[in-house]
Amino acid sequence: MGPRPPPYDKAGVPPVDPARLTMQGLIKPSSKLSLTVATSIILLLGLLAGVAHGAGNRRLISSHADEPCKRMTFYYHDILYNGENNANATSAAATQPTALSRSTSINDTYFGELIVFDDVITAEQALASEPVARAQGFYFYNKKTATNAWFAFSLVFNSTAYKGTLEIMGADIIVDKTRDFSVVGGTGDFFMSRGVATVRTDSYEGLYYFRLKMDVKLYECYV
Repeated sequence: MGPRPPPYDKAGVPPVDPARLTMQGLIKPSSKLSLTVATSIILLLGLLAGVAHGAGNRRLISSHADEPCKRMTFYYHDILYNGENNANATSAAATQPTALSRSTSINDTYFGELIVFDDVITAEQALASEPVARAQGFYFYNKKTATNAWFAFSLVFNSTAYKGTLEIMGADIIVDKTRDFSVVGGTGDFFMSRGVATVRTDSYEGLYYFRLKMDVKLYECYV
């Protein structure tokens, strides 16, 4: 059987289809319906944009710890504000240590003190070498009886080599020679990256400068 012919009225005129007339612009839809349609379109476009960002890329997941899909080495420089080094400081205390930091330990553990930072990241050891990124975030001292910290920050890249961010967080057990931070995500050239950033203290000068060597290994990449 072929398609059923449309019903006609007694005068032989086919019925009016409001949906078709609306699509042709002959009938103005209600404002409530327009808002619903517009909202749906915006959400759909947002979803498609997110899919399109990774649509042209291939997802790589490493199967072995010794074979990351991407590996990079950086040096992280932190210069704590000491009341006089306004021009050079890249970090500062946002809170004071709690009373517990002194009452539960012979040495001040800085328990509860929070430091915010906008630190320089370089590919070479020297602080004066070419920056490749900024580390922007915070760390705070979170152990009553020893000097341990917890970090959360973004590595922000804006160079000819890379553009985008890596999101990093984890416990800094200072007495350990090496510490692993989690790479929990990324944007731009590091879209949806996952991995580990292994850090070790490379140098320090008293309380106001330290340098970390950071070995970043990504085990989930889009290329």
